[in-house]
Amino acid sequence: MTQTILDIQNIRVRYAGLPVIHGLSMNVDRAETVCVVGSNGAGKSTLLKAIMASQRTFEGKILFKGNEIHRLQTEDIVKLGIIYVPEEKMLFGPLSVEENLVLGAYVLEDKRRVQHNLEFVYTLFPRLKERRTQAASTLSGGEQQMVAIGRGLMSNPEILMLDEPSLGLAPILVDEVLDTVGRLKKEGITILLVEQNVREALGLADRGYVMQTGKIVAEGSGKELLDSDLFRSAFLGI
Repeated sequence: MTQTILDIQNIRVRYAGLPVIHGLSMNVDRAETVCVVGSNGAGKSTLLKAIMASQRTFEGKILFKGNEIHRLQTEDIVKLGIIYVPEEKMLFGPLSVEENLVLGAYVLEDKRRVQHNLEFVYTLFPRLKERRTQAASTLSGGEQQMVAIGRGLMSNPEILMLDEPSLGLAPILVDEVLDTVGRLKKEGITILLVEQNVREALGLADRGYVMQTGKIVAEGSGKELLDSDLFRSAFLGI
């Protein structure tokens, strides 16, 4: 039996006073990978920020495991286990790889759990273990994205939200980052993914939503959306 972990009900969100999201509803089940795709300006990043309460909703509800969270503070939402990895990465450049990773575990008090999570991240990203004493600012773009995702994993997320993890990366690194998302899926981690590489993202997602101008205009399995006329017209121009 599936368990809905994140339930978004008819939310409306303004950005700089202008309506950006209009009556949007969607859900994510436990251990599911859900992808949100759409053109630039569709409101995808605003959606993730609304879930984190860094962008406030003015109508509708956001529920996490059945409890309303849209009125909470962002730090309290993080403590619940909702982790957001923004497209900007926001690493501390002068700090080492390992110091950046450990900062992601600030909500944990058990040092043994922190060490366990660190080893899990190093198993997932062996390259980061090789560079653990290196300043984050000296890493390649792909390696910095690995640190950003790894930092998110350090706090035992119940749901990991990734905002455009492949943005600005070379094609070979795009494949590497999306392969990482696939490995996290196999680990049973619940993932909400916003991604510009639509075909690849829908190919690994259990379900997907298509956003246009702040609304959900289609939803279904990754395969259903890839095969749909809407996908071909919106993203392939045919």
